[in-house]
Amino acid sequence: MWQCLAEEVYELEEAIVKKDSQHICEELGDVLFQFLFILEIFQEKQAISLAEVVETVACKMIRRHPHVYENAVISNEGELNRQWESIKALEKGKNDRKNESALDSVPSGMASLIRALKVSQVAVKEGFDWDHINEILETAKSEIGEFEAALKSQDENEAAMEFGDILFSLVNVARAARFHPETALALATAKFEGRFRLMEKELKGKNLKLQTLSKDEKELLWNRAKQSYQR
Repeated sequence: MWQCLAEEVYELEEAIVKKDSQHICEELGDVLFQFLFILEIFQEKQAISLAEVVETVACKMIRRHPHVYENAVISNEGELNRQWESIKALEKGKNDRKNESALDSVPSGMASLIRALKVSQVAVKEGFDWDHINEILETAKSEIGEFEAALKSQDENEAAMEFGDILFSLVNVARAARFHPETALALATAKFEGRFRLMEKELKGKNLKLQTLSKDEKELLWNRAKQSYQR
């Protein structure tokens, strides 16, 4: 059942990226249905009730926002994040545990791109970070060089590992630039998809197949799609 919820969340994300209000409404409904379906299963087992869910999240939000509901004073975003993490750590009793990694807080079942960001964020909060985004960019460039060397060696496992290093570095570039890598990738994919669909439409109108075009013809077709596509 959790797989269905994950699929619906991804479809909701797609609708939000495309700014499609009609589908946002529809996909929000699908996500809500999956949530209620899962809740009903646990309610039938008398394990969890809706009231408990609401009460739990309400108490947690109040507890984690003492600057809103109590008298705590927050001057900037950094202080806000530190307060949030401090309260979370106390809730989980981490201060009392021994021989645990700070990374244990990151769920292992997350999608790899999102988990890479979460792991990086935890490491940064522990004091392990680059000083400037340019340093991260240089790291990404060096990883590309290592990937190219792995390709030349024809070692598939090494090439895959080096490619992963590139992605991990770029996730940190996104983090330092203050945008979510998943959102950036979704936008880029939607842009490519929009341009590709325009090419298909043009080819269909001319009764042509993409596979039959020369490299130069494909390049011209792609450039026309780029000029026509409105994000």
